[in-house]
Amino acid sequence: MTDSVWRNPSFRRFFAGQFVTNAGDSLYTVAVLWLAFDLTGSTGVTGALNSILLLPWLLQILAGPLVDRLPLKGVLVGAQLAQGVVVLSLPLAAAAGHLSVELLFAVAPLLMLASLAMAPMETAVLPRIVDDARLSNANAALATVTLGLDMVFDALGGAVVATVGATALFLADAGTFALAALLFAGVRLNAPTSEPTADAPSVRDVLGSYRDDLREGIDVLRGTVFVELVLTTAVANFTTGVTLAVLPAFGAAIGGPLFYGLLLGALGVGRLLGSLVGPRLESVPFGRVLLMQGVGAACWLAAVFAPTPALTVALFCLAWVPAGASGVVSSTLNQRVFPADLLGRVSATKGTASGATLPLGSLLGGLLGEAVGVRATMALAASGFAFTAAYVLLRPRLRRLPAVADADPEDFGL
Repeated sequence: MTDSVWRNPSFRRFFAGQFVTNAGDSLYTVAVLWLAFDLTGSTGVTGALNSILLLPWLLQILAGPLVDRLPLKGVLVGAQLAQGVVVLSLPLAAAAGHLSVELLFAVAPLLMLASLAMAPMETAVLPRIVDDARLSNANAALATVTLGLDMVFDALGGAVVATVGATALFLADAGTFALAALLFAGVRLNAPTSEPTADAPSVRDVLGSYRDDLREGIDVLRGTVFVELVLTTAVANFTTGVTLAVLPAFGAAIGGPLFYGLLLGALGVGRLLGSLVGPRLESVPFGRVLLMQGVGAACWLAAVFAPTPALTVALFCLAWVPAGASGVVSSTLNQRVFPADLLGRVSATKGTASGATLPLGSLLGGLLGEAVGVRATMALAASGFAFTAAYVLLRPRLRRLPAVADADPEDFGL
């Protein structure tokens, strides 16, 4: 039965723990960035702080081999307790009159490191609590949580900050991590099928293998249209980082922390709506799907200069629908034109390019906000989507790409 995974008490606890800890991650991100802007009024500070919180995009490669060598339950519970203690230090510092931006920069790396292992941890834990026949259902259930939760708690975080303040939110946030630790402590793990200490790779082995995968991935992509598609993705992710750096200041300008949270929620809603639309676009020529990013850029610009905050939020949501749709279609395209044994290397190459530009964009976006102003920076950030549309429009090779449903490797230079 498809629902039998829910009859597994360990999976229910793990699922609930993931739900709660993801909520905690969203809440402290909103609160930390808003508090940094509230204390300093500087987009440069929020950009630098956000770039630290985005480092897991680059560093998760290091977490995998460590997870293989450490006791899973100990890491699960310990990571939650560590985040709870770190978050709790902020309201305590506020009560003592010592809350400062320097403290935020001290705790941000600790929060980032504590959350770093959670993605590979999920992969390692599931086979030890769920039967092989139920793994697909379990993964789908967890994916639903991570896909829909961020946007809800981003918006909720902004509302809480607006009503009771960031320090009160940190108190509640520390409680979410304590609850997650209790839930994870109740998970019963089956014995591993092999000794992890004998076969687990070292960090050096993983880094060496990763370099080889990147090199092979580059060789596979060289001369294909995917090189240009990676370029457009890297630019879009860079401007996304820019946006996240100045969004607290932009939210403050149009209405305060509530609208900062609503804008983050709108970003997530737009991507989710796009991901739902994406499968319906498999019969549309891929070049046209990419050109839809121009519509996203137009909605983005309209959002920046909209006359009311509510219209800004609505248009900003619509701006992200084409990006969500093209992301789903691109993933399906990769699976159809690349052999299964190459997908890992292709993903590593593309992931490195996109992961590197996101924190870099956040760091530089904060400085740009200081130099030219928040509204101008938000308007310039729309160029990420506009670049994709313009580049495809000027490149007949991309503009004439066939539909994913009819995709053939030769059409993409493979």
